Amino acid sequence: MEYIYSAMLLNAAGQKITEEHVKKVLTAAGVKVDDSRVKALTASLEGVNIDEVIKNAAVPVAVAAPAGASAEDKKGEKKKEEKKEEVSQEEAAAGLGALFD
Repeated sequence: MEYIYSAMLLNAAGQKITEEHVKKVLTAAGVKVDDSRVKALTASLEGVNIDEVIKNAAVPVAVAAPAGASAEDKKGEKKKEEKKEEVSQEEAAAGLGALFD
């Protein structure tokens, strides 16, 4: 996870994600650096727009029930919305996981 975090930190700081930069971040955090993992990370992120991936993976907030809906309707809709959110979050996590594996 530290390797992914280092890439996200570099991206947030506007720095290029290179092997050298990732190693510096990991070393500064006290992580023992595995060169092969650093190479794999930088190679897998080459040409990837991390901001766009994060933006597309974001799950929208559920919309509130209409004012005229009964309490039972609201509960039923809430359960449906929660289930939809769970699937969306799992899909988003799977997409991000595939990006950084």
